[in-house]
Amino acid sequence: MRLPSRAATRAAFAVAALPLALSLAACSSGSSGSSGSDGKASAPSKPANPNAGVLTGTQLKQALAPSSLMPKGVTPVADGTADSGDEFIAPPAKTAGKTDCAKFGNTYWLDITGLKGGVSFAQSDHAKQPDQAEEITQELDGFRGTTAQAVMKDVRAAVAACPTWIDTSTHAKVKVTGKETPGLGDEAYTITLTSSAWENGSTLIAARVGTSVLTLMSTAGSDNGAAAGQKVAAHVVKSLRTQKPKSS
Repeated sequence: MRLPSRAATRAAFAVAALPLALSLAACSSGSSGSSGSDGKASAPSKPANPNAGVLTGTQLKQALAPSSLMPKGVTPVADGTADSGDEFIAPPAKTAGKTDCAKFGNTYWLDITGLKGGVSFAQSDHAKQPDQAEEITQELDGFRGTTAQAVMKDVRAAVAACPTWIDTSTHAKVKVTGKETPGLGDEAYTITLTSSAWENGSTLIAARVGTSVLTLMSTAGSDNGAAAGQKVAAHVVKSLRTQKPKSS
């Protein structure tokens, strides 16, 4: 199931965060340093940067796999590319409650974890035209602190909670299996979706490098998209390691 770009939704988060940021800045500019024991005013302490160590959307975009790495005939989808640029977005709230297993069928499936993204992101969609029967989507999200590790934990938990789900387009049962994928980033997990009603299954890969998480979907090839997905994921992980956070 193809979903539209998340750029508009995430832009709304960024706009909503501006009044708060301006308000905090105004409060900060009006404050003065405290006096030390000698009666002299000391410089106010600089607040910690919550986005320290997080890559910007521009940097994440540079780490995405290029079109030249895609299988023959799999080309860019016009409305499938977006990123958050050099500005960080206010972190979205996590949705609580029971796992919505059908979200494994989304083009960009990070929200299976209850999160709709990080404080930065970049994504691209490639597919074989005109029917898009073979598709590879890649999304990179930057997270604050230890949230990236929590996201990986939530991916594993979602697989455990969803051994099967019903595909609404075919009304068929989809089997979900997952396994650890050593050697890919700091940690990685591969998920395979199969159904007797499908000609080919899907491979989903979640891989973490530092504070960044890749969530990839591949249906390219006759092996449930596995080989093509692994090739793209390996490139992205290698590219992420060359990127140095600008925030400190």
